[in-house]
Amino acid sequence: MRGLLLSLLLGATALAAAQAPDNAPPDPAQLLEAARKDMDAVRGLQDDTLDDAATLQLRKRALSAQTQAQEAASALEPELQDVQARLAQLGKPADGVKESADVAKQRAELMAAVSRLDSQIKLARLMAVEAEQAAATALENRRSQLGARLGEKVDALVGVQFWRKLARDSGSDLRRLQDFGDEWRTRLSGVSAGQWLALGAAVAVLMLLQFGVQRGVATLTAHRVAPGRLRRSLYAGGVLLTRTLMPGLIGHVAVLVLSLGDNPTARLDRWLQHAEAIVWFGAFVYGLASALLMPRKPSWRLPPIPDTTASRLAWFPTTFALTVVLAWVIARLASALQASDAMLWTISAASSLAFILVLGTALRQAQRKGEPPGDAPADASEADSEGDSGHGRSAQVPSEPPASLPLWLSLLRTALWLVLGAAMLALLIGYVGLGSFVVNQLVWGLIVLSAAYLIAAMVDDVGQWLLKRSQQAAAGHEEGAGGHGAHGARGAAGSGSASGGAGAAASATGDLAAASAASRTRAQAIVLLSGAGRVMVGVFAVVLLLAPFGEGPLELFARAGRIQEGLSVGELSLKPMALLQGLAVLVLGLLAVRLLKQWLATRYMPTTRMDAGMRMSATTLFGYVGVVAVIAASMSAVGVGLERVAWVASALSVGIGFGLQAVVQNFVSGLILLAERPVKVGDWVALSGVEGDIRRINVRATEIQMGDRSTVIVPNSEFITKIVRNVTYGESLGMVQFKLPMPLATDTTRARALILEAFRAHPSVLGSPAPNVQLDGINAEGTNLILNASGFVNSPRAAYSVKSDLLFDVLDRLRRAGLLPGQTPVVEEESPPAPG
Repeated sequence: MRGLLLSLLLGATALAAAQAPDNAPPDPAQLLEAARKDMDAVRGLQDDTLDDAATLQLRKRALSAQTQAQEAASALEPELQDVQARLAQLGKPADGVKESADVAKQRAELMAAVSRLDSQIKLARLMAVEAEQAAATALENRRSQLGARLGEKVDALVGVQFWRKLARDSGSDLRRLQDFGDEWRTRLSGVSAGQWLALGAAVAVLMLLQFGVQRGVATLTAHRVAPGRLRRSLYAGGVLLTRTLMPGLIGHVAVLVLSLGDNPTARLDRWLQHAEAIVWFGAFVYGLASALLMPRKPSWRLPPIPDTTASRLAWFPTTFALTVVLAWVIARLASALQASDAMLWTISAASSLAFILVLGTALRQAQRKGEPPGDAPADASEADSEGDSGHGRSAQVPSEPPASLPLWLSLLRTALWLVLGAAMLALLIGYVGLGSFVVNQLVWGLIVLSAAYLIAAMVDDVGQWLLKRSQQAAAGHEEGAGGHGAHGARGAAGSGSASGGAGAAASATGDLAAASAASRTRAQAIVLLSGAGRVMVGVFAVVLLLAPFGEGPLELFARAGRIQEGLSVGELSLKPMALLQGLAVLVLGLLAVRLLKQWLATRYMPTTRMDAGMRMSATTLFGYVGVVAVIAASMSAVGVGLERVAWVASALSVGIGFGLQAVVQNFVSGLILLAERPVKVGDWVALSGVEGDIRRINVRATEIQMGDRSTVIVPNSEFITKIVRNVTYGESLGMVQFKLPMPLATDTTRARALILEAFRAHPSVLGSPAPNVQLDGINAEGTNLILNASGFVNSPRAAYSVKSDLLFDVLDRLRRAGLLPGQTPVVEEESPPAPG
């Protein structure tokens, strides 16, 4: 599986590095023709008297023409460069020399192609500039119309003149409404009884499905998801989904049934389509408010809303959603009927006042203090029965609102009251456009921010869940590695091998370090992805909030599309797609190099005859070469050629030589250590007062583990420029040597024999070179002889433990023989002859 993944990554890297030529480019002629048609339509529609919808449609056509013209110019430029390169190969005709007919014909064709392509590119660029100007003009007109609407004043609603004008125009409005009603009756009469029964059955089935799905979501999140915020986030998402789908699907089925009737009319069909879209949006608002408030399930609630406040606002989701649907449906009906201005202002003011009443009531009840309605405890017990026991807020005892609110919350409530009051005052004195805009923007902002909060909470909760699982996996791996290390150490101690215990402990330490590094990497990736997701949610929310001010998604994305032109630095052009392509090559290439290094270290290298240090050195060198190759490939994907890299490197060589001299010296020294291998991983070295085992040779420095398990970081240049003692270099043996002071009267021959017997009896002492015991001499006081005993073992690492074992054994043998100072020598008596 790892080999297959590695092959796929390498193939994807190679494909991304050499990608652009294989993609079929767009047809420039078709793009230019489409842009020309869009611009003809834009020129025919340009008018300062267009309404907001027509102005927005005009801007869309202009932006479409601009995009197509820019794409056509971008597609023609490579073709022009190719033709110019072929023409340059022909060179200029020599003076006084007549060219051959074929060359002259080829030159004429190429020059004609250059002229044609150049004119097309100029035309496309001119069309793009014209389209950009038309889009800017449309946007300016839209903003001007918005400003005019906001500043327009009609007769005050509290005055008599407004109602007189409404009564005067109501006759024509009623006639239009009656005509629309006739269309409705005709459409309804065309629906058969069976179709009505089918609609009723579909509604019943959808309601049953919603009940079953909602219960299934509650059971699934309660019993299949681990306790935590993720459980509540998923349940809130399920509530939003189910309560959005059921009303929306019912509205869709109703529109389908009404569309089956005879005598269809375009006006009624358009209004039904708008009404269905409004019903879908109203269902989304209802589901969103229900998912955030959760008045009957306090333990499932995501935002920190007190239980008493949520219980008092239990009416809000239904009332607010119905207000949104009714206000927008009636507004679309008035627009479809082409009602009088007085009727339009009346409907706008009435819907705004309804929103003010609903929001003001909700804000007033949210500020009240006290107990919720009497059925709150029963609802709380119902919440507990659905599964969130033992987690979250208590569902049995509603929490009281805090005694004192934060300053920002108090200021926000005050600002909301001021906005609602100002909007109502503007409506009453005749600034209906301004008051309606403020109220609609407040409603829109509430919906957008609530949806952004829910999505951001879900993204953050998923990230926290993944982070918790990663930490739990790392903790389990740490416990397992610790248990295996302790078991290996106990097994090694039981078998009498100190080196085996050290190896097991070192292996366990290495496993723990690798698991810890992998856990940190996963945690960082999870946190970064979670943060990036929440930032994207915030950006999208800002885009939606700015839409009513003329800076909608279309304008912002069109403005962001200019980034495609790139940033030119000299002859280098940095374009976003090229940068993304280079980043993809870099990430995939580094991942492929890492997997290949892991495969080499764990699969291939152990099958070779190289020792552990050589295997690690070869793997590290391969990693360096692979990283350099991946960086070169990513720079080529961006558009930076290797020749430019060479020029940049030569220009920076002076700065590197002075500012980064030590870094470069250590890097080169590290490469020398890996190639020449005077020391390698696992060697026992000593330099400048530091002695220990080499654990890792990095790019800049080498890690040496001391005898007390601490780590010393030594720059690589120290191993090249200074004297280094490598105790385990090559196939070096370990020497065991100790000196014993003995009294002058000691039987040296017997003592020497006992010491040699101890050496020969130890399994780790080599027979060749043979152990030896020599008489060094007499000490300065002239009281003791000095016996110098020595032998060899397989490794210097075993010398210390073997020396300790030998000293214990020699002292025991000398004590039993009575040869230690202060003991009476034991004289071996001859056995008496056997009788007779």
